[in-house]
Amino acid sequence: MLSGIPHPEFGSAPLIVGVDEAGRGPLAGPVVAAAVALCKPRPAGLDDSKKLTREERERLEERIRRRCAFGIGVVEVDQIDSLNIFHATMLAMTLAVTRLCEVVGCDPLQVLVDGNLTPAKRQPAWRWPARAIVGGDESEPCISAASILAKTHRDRIMRQHALDHPQYGWHTNVGYSTPEHLKALREHGPCPLHRRSFAPVAQAQIDIAA
Repeated sequence: MLSGIPHPEFGSAPLIVGVDEAGRGPLAGPVVAAAVALCKPRPAGLDDSKKLTREERERLEERIRRRCAFGIGVVEVDQIDSLNIFHATMLAMTLAVTRLCEVVGCDPLQVLVDGNLTPAKRQPAWRWPARAIVGGDESEPCISAASILAKTHRDRIMRQHALDHPQYGWHTNVGYSTPEHLKALREHGPCPLHRRSFAPVAQAQIDIAA
């Protein structure tokens, strides 16, 4: 399920939407973005997903998905390697907001994006007023909610991939460049879910071929 059911209180009122991503840095797997329009009252305990335990994130994820409007955008490895990770992230954010708009039936008044840049003028399909907020996943509850959905959704994808590729330890490192993951890359080489445009993966490919 990639988009949520709007809360009745949304109606046709202008919406403020929070957007965040997960997975810019890993060596493997997709980059995922989420867009969230909070319900009223909003779920208690929202915070930057990195500050929460897995159990806390999953508990909040269930509440957000059940009570708020949301959209999720997923950009896979082939597009990351083709576009580069920055533009792939901008695309994932655009897909997430597009899907949220399809759910609520209107465009947001403003989109608040975690970080110092937004997809505005960087993605042709981006059409909404946007404001970048550094540290927004801590200061803006709607961005906190988006960070939680993006993180839990991506982690779940990587744990599923770990069943087919157990040698890389994705069930715990979810694709990031941990010592365990780097060691497995050197020993086994990259698999189709690795980002060839990332230096450690490209180097491992060279080492295996040599």
